[in-house]
Amino acid sequence: MFFQKDLETMPRREIEALQLTRLKHLVKYCYDNVPFYHNRLEQAGVAPEKIKLLSDIQYIPYTTKEDIRDNYPFGLFAQPIKNVVRLHASSGTTGKPTVVGYTKQDLDTWSDLVARLCVAAGTTDEDIVQICFGYGLFTGALGLHYGLEKIGATVVPSSSGNTEKQIMLLKDFGTTALVSTPSYALYMSEVAHENGISNDQLKLRLGLFGSEGCTPEMRNEVEKGFGLFATDNYGMSELMGPGVSGECVCRDGMHIAEDHFLSEIIDSDSCQVLEPGSTGELVITTLTKEAFPLLRYRTKDISRINYEPCKCGRTMARMDKIKGRSDDMLKIKGVNVFPSQIESVLIGMPHIGPHYQLVVTRNGHMDNLEVKVELTDSSLLERYGELESLQRAIQSKIHTVLGLMLKITLVEPKSLERFQGKAKRILDLRNQKQ
Repeated sequence: MFFQKDLETMPRREIEALQLTRLKHLVKYCYDNVPFYHNRLEQAGVAPEKIKLLSDIQYIPYTTKEDIRDNYPFGLFAQPIKNVVRLHASSGTTGKPTVVGYTKQDLDTWSDLVARLCVAAGTTDEDIVQICFGYGLFTGALGLHYGLEKIGATVVPSSSGNTEKQIMLLKDFGTTALVSTPSYALYMSEVAHENGISNDQLKLRLGLFGSEGCTPEMRNEVEKGFGLFATDNYGMSELMGPGVSGECVCRDGMHIAEDHFLSEIIDSDSCQVLEPGSTGELVITTLTKEAFPLLRYRTKDISRINYEPCKCGRTMARMDKIKGRSDDMLKIKGVNVFPSQIESVLIGMPHIGPHYQLVVTRNGHMDNLEVKVELTDSSLLERYGELESLQRAIQSKIHTVLGLMLKITLVEPKSLERFQGKAKRILDLRNQKQ
């Protein structure tokens, strides 16, 4: 059992005292070792000695993904490359990747934090864990891999793709825990059932899901699909990878590793820090990273932080499931729309599957949104009355949630693309000629 009780159950005052000690050290460390931060802090008039309270973090400028890309590849490293034992990079497809580095100590810390979240979610050394993330520059697979090995679990590094083979391994190896995106887990369960493999033939009991947002409705579908207990975890390659936060068995928010990360919630537009309990953009400072430290990194993820102790006994703050990303938010007829809001409406409705696509077009200066939804039975396409009734029902539910009347298109079963990694729900056609 990997339960760091002294750390995970610290009183709030001790957590904050530790964070302040580490923040002071971090600011001086960045000032002395990263020219970018030296110049940025100088311009802001923030000498390391100015940090006397946790609230003094407000004087430190934010760091953005653009800052990392502008200093590609190693411009934000605080250690010479000879001290960096591993490199990873973001899975982004636009522009230069965001490159991150790890010292040996960074890797040891990473393994500890992943081990911590896996145990909190219910993983033990008796589990056989199949990792269906792609191995490589993406941090997800290797991050979970070493953390799971640390607690003594049997790791199956099956990587991504080849779904039929993945299912064969689930069955033949007696896999008890699955690591993947929730959307890929859902797809795997569909394929398994199509091939005559029932949940009774599998030993799956636990899902350790991450890399993409997961609404409660999607989680319910994944749990039904494989008959397992689904948990969520959070991380970003820029911050470390998985291990920043994760759900315990209570599933009442994801515990943040506050001894290693200092979190804030800000308003994305004004950049002002919001009051505790507010929903807004998550900002993270890495308190202990050696190779690639970050001060006040804007994640663009929308969440809320709860500082009340959890029923599990852990005292570290919990963040809500990611509501969406500020840069994924669509503005449709003056209304802010997140894909997760649409997903929560669609999943569980009769006659439609959990797969959907949001198509965004532009007419003049106005953005329009079409929701494509898969049917579970293709014969419904020929029953026009029922089809129209279902469209109106979906339209009505979305209108209740968003106050918008959207175009709903019902499509053939299995006609929308499936994804082995992060699901891409938005098809943006705004720059294409109509």
